[in-house]
Amino acid sequence: MLKLKKERDVAQSNPILEIRNLHKNYGALEVLKGVDLTAGKGDVISIIGSSGSGKSTLLRSINLLEDSYKGDIIFNGEAVRWAEEKGQRRPADKDQILALRTQFSMVFQQFNLWAHMTILENVIEAPVTVLGHDRDEMITKGKKLLDKVGIADKADFFPAQLSGGQQQRAAIARALAMEPQVLLFDEPTSALDPELEHEVIKVIKDLAKEHRTMLLVTHDMALARDVSAKVIFLHEGRIEEEGRSADIFDNPKSSRLQQFLSASST
Repeated sequence: MLKLKKERDVAQSNPILEIRNLHKNYGALEVLKGVDLTAGKGDVISIIGSSGSGKSTLLRSINLLEDSYKGDIIFNGEAVRWAEEKGQRRPADKDQILALRTQFSMVFQQFNLWAHMTILENVIEAPVTVLGHDRDEMITKGKKLLDKVGIADKADFFPAQLSGGQQQRAAIARALAMEPQVLLFDEPTSALDPELEHEVIKVIKDLAKEHRTMLLVTHDMALARDVSAKVIFLHEGRIEEEGRSADIFDNPKSSRLQQFLSASST
């Protein structure tokens, strides 16, 4: 237990990801209003909240798919460098952004698989073309990853030939193929029929057991409770409440979180 505590202390003192006072707007609409977040190695953090609270925007800003207008994004101690352009900020160093993006892998709500490629080709494409990995080695690794998520027999199928749950598991294998330090999940089960959700949930739970660093935006409160060391409740672009999973779900302090959890359980 002492060894585990020391490892956790080191992870928290040397976080993989820090978000400080992050703001994001779309024109006059401010979606994120000063969000702070810290993730250490092996942390699983679930981000919950009503539609429009800023959950997906937060993930996309962390992954630099969206340009925030204020605040810091720090990965392994290195802050994203920004430059002003026509009154808005943009990443100043394209090489830095490319390097940082290889350390994040995002699993989207709608799978985002390439329809013209087989499932195996989807998994290996980015490691081969972006990271320069050997194609034959990646084919071997890709097959192992598909086996890991339970769809090894679908390697030569095309996305349209798979169920939604199988496509999402393929998307997770594709994300893992990049060997990221942080996995980002944006509502990974919300586009699935209820009977298919359990396939994807099992994979996510297995990944959590491997002590991977993960940020999970989800509407599934049971999943958030089961896999998360920490839960963040976003409301109207701000963190309304955050804490250990048990504290958030068993002893919510804010009335807004109480209302949200009550509505989610009905």
